[in-house]
Amino acid sequence: MRYPAIPRFLRRSVLHFEAAAEEAVSRLSEDLAPPAQVLAASAGEDPYARLFSRHRYVGVDLGCGDPERKRWRPELIAGLASLPFRAECFDACLSVATLEHVREPAGALREMARALRPRGRLLLVVPQEFEVHQAPHDYFRFTRYGLRYLLEQAGFAEIRIFPVGGFFRLLARRLLGALRFFPGLWSVPAALVLAPPALLLPVFDWLDRDRNFTLGYICTARKH
Repeated sequence: MRYPAIPRFLRRSVLHFEAAAEEAVSRLSEDLAPPAQVLAASAGEDPYARLFSRHRYVGVDLGCGDPERKRWRPELIAGLASLPFRAECFDACLSVATLEHVREPAGALREMARALRPRGRLLLVVPQEFEVHQAPHDYFRFTRYGLRYLLEQAGFAEIRIFPVGGFFRLLARRLLGALRFFPGLWSVPAALVLAPPALLLPVFDWLDRDRNFTLGYICTARKH
């Protein structure tokens, strides 16, 4: 999603979901003993490859995402429901904001588990309250309960699921999303009205203790 006329500092503050995802990927990279075999499913534009310079990093993507992304060059073109790898050949697998674009998410998770070695690590980032994106290849949204069920059925254990922000961060994101409806000359006054509350609202996010209003989840698990 693109946000016109938003200063860089505001983007860092409010785009909490993307920042949290990158931090989780960075932690995974640092925790792995090099040189680990790492599968990125799906890689897309591969924004995280640079974090795995000490490892053997393989990106897989079907290559049918947002046509406006000119740098879309997957390393290996393949569907996640049928990965072209032998069983138990990777130490870790990461899948960031991808599972919602897969028609058979349960099958994709089973394939990730198959490709992982025993005790191999999975990092999964998925949306819950996101707008439609990369249409028409946008099929699902996930709750924490659905995620746990899918992961358990795929053969994962030690499952931990973390909501990424609560109601007030979600509301801040929605205010920024409203800027798309004010093009041209209207973009600057709209930003002046919407940006200040969007910047302030995350301060109150601690009030949503249950995190039932969340942009999405970061999940970690290990293969049995």
